[in-house]
Amino acid sequence: MKKTLIQGIMMAAGIFFASCSEDSVATNTIPEGTADTEINEDKTQVTAANVTNWTQYAVHVANLLTKDASTLSRAWLDDYKGRGAYAEQFKLPSTGSEYTSYAGCVQQILEGCADISNEVGTAKIGEPRDLWESGRYTEAVYAVESWYSYHSIDDYSNNILSVRNALNGTRDGSEADASIASYLKANNNELYQQTKSEVTAAYNAIKGMAAPFRSHIGNNSVLAAQKACADLEATITGRLKPFMVAAGETELKPIIENYVDRVVVPTYQQLEKQSRALNSAVRNLANNPSSQTFELAAQAWMEAREPWEMSEAFLFGPVADLGLDPNMDSWPLDAAALRNILQNGNFEALEWEGEFDEEDETIGAAQNVRGFHTLEFLLFYMGEPRTF
Repeated sequence: MKKTLIQGIMMAAGIFFASCSEDSVATNTIPEGTADTEINEDKTQVTAANVTNWTQYAVHVANLLTKDASTLSRAWLDDYKGRGAYAEQFKLPSTGSEYTSYAGCVQQILEGCADISNEVGTAKIGEPRDLWESGRYTEAVYAVESWYSYHSIDDYSNNILSVRNALNGTRDGSEADASIASYLKANNNELYQQTKSEVTAAYNAIKGMAAPFRSHIGNNSVLAAQKACADLEATITGRLKPFMVAAGETELKPIIENYVDRVVVPTYQQLEKQSRALNSAVRNLANNPSSQTFELAAQAWMEAREPWEMSEAFLFGPVADLGLDPNMDSWPLDAAALRNILQNGNFEALEWEGEFDEEDETIGAAQNVRGFHTLEFLLFYMGEPRTF
């Protein structure tokens, strides 16, 4: 769930502005772009006085991540809202169901691909760049997703790989026989070549951005990545989607089945597996806090983060309806509330109950202090694992 930019920046800034009066502040000069600026890094550190609350907070967040990943995997594989596995529902569209045709299914797939291509270019990369160009340099840094770990470029490039996988019907870069890519190659080779080229171009342009992104927001490489993402989104929306929706139901059926069985389900299974490994690493950290166990937990965070980012081309169904996306990936954080939890140990603030309603402020408040990015803050400092 993405908050409004101003709201998010205010939340993110809370932990920095609040810390300035209490903790020492490190100054970091950003060297790229039309102007330089000094960025005040949060200096809240792990100490003997706060390590118990710190690591217990991490344990609670890791537990919730594991629960959410398991809920998501089970919804696709076992049962969703008493109607059987969501995977089977998506593979068997019918009258009266959420999806009434395979054309509707492929439309959903391609809209997911277009949405994440657009989000990477205009929001994840574009919003910090817009702030930078307007002279709001500090706010620009706070708007960068995954900047605690300096993991932004990996996140965004994995988002593009989620598009590639959805189109190819595989997770390893090859093209399945029953896939959108193979259908295009056989029936519209020009569009196939264009789409394939633009996926590659978007991925390479993101990987080619000066790293870390939070320190190079003004670099011209950012503009190249934005353009490549915009080109990809335009092709998916304007050409690829209408072409595929017009395909016959018989031709689309195996494409949809393969997409579910070889892309979505295995990605969510990997997410659950890596979330459990992250949980174990965080529990080890809590039982034996040290620089080494922080490093192991930080590595486990990066490994669990990868399948999540590679699922963002299919943020529909249970992940959206059950509030699992904002549960696991809300950004920016409510940093002031996070800081309060670190101080008072009120971990009940992370929980919510009932049906998900994205307008419910109580639910939103809970989601703002949990998920991958809360763990990122707890495990990383200025792009490196925390030390103790």
